[in-house]
Amino acid sequence: MRSVQPLFYKVICTTNKSKPMILPILAYGDPVLRKVGKEITKEYPKLEELIANMQETMKNALGVGLAAPQIGKDIRLFLIDASPFAESEELDDEEKLFLQDFKGIFINARIIEEDGDEWAFNEGCLSIPNINEDVFRNETITIEYQDENFEIKKDTLSGVAARIFQHEYDHIEGILFTDKISTLKKRLLKKKLENISKGKVDVNYRMKFPKLKK
Repeated sequence: MRSVQPLFYKVICTTNKSKPMILPILAYGDPVLRKVGKEITKEYPKLEELIANMQETMKNALGVGLAAPQIGKDIRLFLIDASPFAESEELDDEEKLFLQDFKGIFINARIIEEDGDEWAFNEGCLSIPNINEDVFRNETITIEYQDENFEIKKDTLSGVAARIFQHEYDHIEGILFTDKISTLKKRLLKKKLENISKGKVDVNYRMKFPKLKK
C-alpha cells in the first residue's frame, strides 16, 4: 500500500551482513499478483535476506506496506510500517499515536473476524502507481499471524491500521484494491491500468512490467 504523502521507513536490524537490495515491484497485470500465497515455515530459504530486501524496497518506494507477491514471491508474507500516518492531520491524536508504532512482519496471516460498518478511504498501491480510489473496508478486524520468529500472535485492529492490514492481506489472497471499486470506475480506469502493465507510467522506483515491449 502507498500513502498519499511522502513516507519514511526505518529498516529493522538484521544479522545479514550483506547490504539489502532494492527489488523491482511487479506492476498490475503480472500473474503473480493473482496467486493465492503459500504458507511458509522458518526453513524458507534466505527468509531473513528476503525480509531485509523487502524493507529496503518499501523504503525506497515510499510505501506503508509491501507484500511478497509484489516482488514475485507467491508466499504469505507482508510488511507494514504505518508510522507516516502519525503525521496526518485528518486523524485524532489517539489513532496517530497507535499508528506511530504499528509496524512489523506478518507471516501466514489470516483474518479471524471482521466487524463494524464498512467505511471509505482513499487507497493506492505500489503495483498500481498514480491511481488512488476510495475503497470500502470493515472498521475492525481480529487477526492471527506469525512474526519474524514464527511466534503466533493475535490482535484486534481498527481504523487505518485495520485498513492497511486488509490491503496487504488482500495481496497474499491474489486480490488488488481495484477489485473493490465500482464497475463504472473500473471501466474508467481500464486504459490507465493497461498502460501501467505496459510500462507507460511515470514512477520513481524500480518496477517490472508484464507487457513492456523489449
